[in-house]
Amino acid sequence: MKLMKSSLPSLVNDGFLSGLLDDRFFDSDWMKRMENVPAVNVVETEKDFEIEMAAPGLDKKDFNITVENGVLSITCEKKTETQEDKKNYMRKEYNYKGFSRSFTLPENIKTEKVDARYENGILKLVLPKTVEAKVKPKAIEVH
Repeated sequence: MKLMKSSLPSLVNDGFLSGLLDDRFFDSDWMKRMENVPAVNVVETEKDFEIEMAAPGLDKKDFNITVENGVLSITCEKKTETQEDKKNYMRKEYNYKGFSRSFTLPENIKTEKVDARYENGILKLVLPKTVEAKVKPKAIEVH
């Protein structure tokens, strides 16, 4: 059995896509910033919106949640410091975690009733909707 060599140019080896698939692409600053932003699920029900954010390893005191001018902002900062002294060496490490997410809210949210809970590494916000008068559709006869 003989393998045939393809006459088509190799897209990666011939440089066509090498710039796109270069390791530097995945080390770019915007990719690193995206790693620090927690994933969010948003669910709309008939009576509210529910936002769940995966934020493990934090305490509820680390969160700052505000609603201002129709924008919900969630920021978090956690600083940790460890120091270890042993014979012949000393180690001191600092760690900082932080992120910020903002959501533009629809006009039908009761901003004064927004509720937030943090359990098992999940931040859950409930944003109740205002009660709007339900208008029944009216059939219009064509004359």
